[in-house]
Order: sequence, then C-alpha cells, then structure tokens
Amino acid sequence: MTEIVTTRCCIAGGGPAGMMLGLLLARAGVPVVVLEKHADFLRDFRGDTVHPSTLNLMDELGLLDDFLRRPHNRVTTLTGQIGSERVTIADFRHVPTRCKFVALMPQWDFLDFIADTARRYPSFDLRMRAEAVGLIEDNGKVTGVRAKTPDGDLAIHADLVVGADGRHSTLRQAAALAVDDIGAPMDVLWFRLSRHADDPEETFGHLEAGRMMVMLNRGDYWQCAYVIAKGSIDRLKAKGLPAFRDTVAAMSPFVRDRLDEISDWDHVKLLTVAVDRLRRWWRPGLLCIGDAAHAMSPIGGVGINLAIQDAVAAANKLAQPLYDRHVTDADLAAVEQRRTFPTRATQRVQVAVQNSVISSVLSGKTMRVPFVVRLLQWIPLLRVIPAYVVGVGVRPEHIETPERL
Repeated sequence: MTEIVTTRCCIAGGGPAGMMLGLLLARAGVPVVVLEKHADFLRDFRGDTVHPSTLNLMDELGLLDDFLRRPHNRVTTLTGQIGSERVTIADFRHVPTRCKFVALMPQWDFLDFIADTARRYPSFDLRMRAEAVGLIEDNGKVTGVRAKTPDGDLAIHADLVVGADGRHSTLRQAAALAVDDIGAPMDVLWFRLSRHADDPEETFGHLEAGRMMVMLNRGDYWQCAYVIAKGSIDRLKAKGLPAFRDTVAAMSPFVRDRLDEISDWDHVKLLTVAVDRLRRWWRPGLLCIGDAAHAMSPIGGVGINLAIQDAVAAANKLAQPLYDRHVTDADLAAVEQRRTFPTRATQRVQVAVQNSVISSVLSGKTMRVPFVVRLLQWIPLLRVIPAYVVGVGVRPEHIETPERL
C-alpha cells in the first residue's frame, strides 16, 4: 500500500544543498519534506571543506558558536609542493569574513548538525531510507515525488519539488532536463592513512611530473586524494597494489611506515570526476540545485559551498511564495538567474586549472612553478586573492528568510 503525504515543498536528497534548503524553509514556516535514501549520513569520501562563506551563513543564523563546537580542524593557509619546491598558494587570514579559515569537518557531522537544528521547527520532516525514484506529473507540471522506503511506496504531493539528489540525479533524468558535459581530464582515488603526532599539521598538495596527490588533515588520520588521468584506473591496478603504495611513498615519504594499511584495492575508492551543468534548472513544479544542477570539479573543494549558496538563494526567492502557496515559473527562473553567473564563473576557473595545470601534470610534463605562484611567494599579501576566490567565491549569498516559530 502506498503512503500518501501532502506538503508545500518536497526535497529529494539530504546532502548539503537539500538539508540547508530544508532548514531555511522550515525556519520560515514552510512545511517541507526532505528525502534521504540512506539510513544515516555516515559516508566517506564526501566533501568536508566548510569555507568562510558557509561559516558566515552559520553566523547569520546564530548557529556559528554551536557549529564550531563540533570536531573540526582549521586551515588558514593552503600550501603545496611543486616538484621539490614548497609554496603557499592561499592565505585565509585576511579574507573579509568573520571566520578567517576553512573548517575541515566530516560531512556527516555537518549534515547531522543541520538536521538537528531543522528538527526544532515543526514544519520540518526528514525521511531517512526514502529514495526518490520518479516524479508525479499532471498536465506537464510536476506535482510530487514517488519514493521507495523499507515500509513500502511513498507518494509525496507538493507545490514544489526540489531535486538536490546529486550529480547522478534521478529527478533531473526523470524530468528530461538537458545537461551540458564540460568535461574533466581526471578521476580521483580516495583512501585514508593513520596520522601520527609528528606528522605535518597542514593540509597540502604535491604536484610533480605525472603525479598529483592532496592530503587532508582529519585529526587522527589523513584523507588522501590521488589524482589519475580519466579512465586510467585499470592500467594503474594492473601494475599492482605494491607499485601504487610505492608511488604514494614517493609523494609523501613520511607515510611510508603505514602504507600496509592499504592492504587491498577495497581500501581505495574511485571517484569519477564530472563537470557539467543543466541548460535549464527547472520545469513547472520542479527546481534542481547543487550537484543536480551543476556538477563541480573537486578543485578548490568549492562544490559543497556552491551547493549551500544555491540553497540560500532558493530559500530567499521561494520561501514567501511557498508560504503563500503561489509559486510561479518566474520564481523558479529567478533562482536559476541568480545562481547561473556564480556557477559559470566558478566552473571557468576550474576548467582553466584543469587545462593549464592538471592536464600538464598528468601528461608527465616536467613541473615548474608557474609565474603567478612565484608572484604569491614574492608578495605574500596577494595570497588573499586565491583565498577569497576559494573561500568566499562569486556573489556569496546572505540569509534573507524570516524565522517563523
């Protein structure tokens, strides 16, 4: 038997975009149902860089102090190694925000915090283990979502459906929204290694001819991202796990004594990188945001923050129409118009880095420190520019929705 639920807004996807939008709408008194297909948020290999722009939003909501009580590490500078030379690329200590750092917080802790906060509002309904599998339509307008749960089928009728179900979005596929594939030359292998007390403190990246790796300090372990040419995973595996461990040791010699922690390929997860965006983010009754609207490269770790900015913009534009039960196509188009320029500008920067740096690295060309990076070493004050681009971004959003208790 199918359970039937009626609400103002149904959000498919309990990631950063979906949870933040759910919180903001519930806070504004709008009945909202959020569907999350998993039983919890405990999944590795999700973005966990909470940038100053997102921390500003927490401050605007009056949640910052509580948020920062959650376990996290603070990154004030981004450093890297190009060949044998150590460089500093970004310095967040001078960005014009309250928090002058990037908070490294496992995404499950971030999402748990948002969920706990949203549950304070009676109009918030989070359904775990509820997977959106299709749309309900009436004369070409989306009027709801079909979902599957362990207890049976679920039909949610809503004034607005929001697809926030990631880069492999079921809802955008069901809606037949056209996607432009911008392309990415790399994939990423994610794995973790234990962290020792005498290890370096900072998060850093290492680039040299044919190889690139980033190590994120998560306190008691390193989250490692080893970048490979797109589609090359089978060739890498054919060389054997010992060869891969030797390559990691060559990139970061201080972890050589613990590489037996990668005991088989199950400890290494392939993340397929995609950069794309929808030609149009909406259909009558449906809006896509976050990765469902625009998949981002992992460059800069900006994907989670861009998704959250989408959610804030959507709430700012739609909370009152949803509250009044009068959402128009013009309202949905206004969200897309607001967020198109930041999305395109960010993707342009990412593609430029892909083409000028990552493609060259993966092709095996000898790495030299680019002139612009040299300039950052000669004039340290300039490091605030990349810090602003990464940490604040293009056209940051601010909370405009009211709180209705």
